[in-house]
Amino acid sequence: MNQASKKLVTLIEVAIMAAIAVVFDKMTIYQAPYGGSVTLSMVPIVMVALRRGMWPGIACGVITGVLQLITEGYVVHPVQAILDYPVAYGVLGVAGWVLLKESQPRNAKMLRSGFGILMAGLSRTLAHFLSGIIFFASMAPKGQSPYLYSLIYNAAYMIPNMIIAFIITLILIYTAPQLVHRQ
Repeated sequence: MNQASKKLVTLIEVAIMAAIAVVFDKMTIYQAPYGGSVTLSMVPIVMVALRRGMWPGIACGVITGVLQLITEGYVVHPVQAILDYPVAYGVLGVAGWVLLKESQPRNAKMLRSGFGILMAGLSRTLAHFLSGIIFFASMAPKGQSPYLYSLIYNAAYMIPNMIIAFIITLILIYTAPQLVHRQ
């Protein structure tokens, strides 16, 4: 396959997986009271990142974030909208920072993908945390630090998202390793 064909296939995968991520986001497992939810939307973005690398993963996340902003975004300020949607989903692409090789043992792939998902999830949590302390500090209970409130609030749905993404990715690595082999 020539370079142009590889780029086209990557572009198509990114677009399809972004669409799947948006659909998965609509199938909410848990909805937090002031925004944020537990869904499967991290999985397609992480899979692109693990399969194609960090930059395609970031592109997939940014596209997902923009689509979510357009379809159901909650905006109080333009900077908040950017932090909570394109940035928060875009940084999930850092999962592609880990290098998965076909020749690696399955356990190494699982460990590396777990580390990638952890870094991606923590990066997304940071984006939501910053948005929370800058734009939603007034929602903190009286006497509670806006920093602590934002951290607890965002961790309450991001930790389950990371765990779900990790479990599903491990299952896919175990049952369908071709889905994460670098192309």
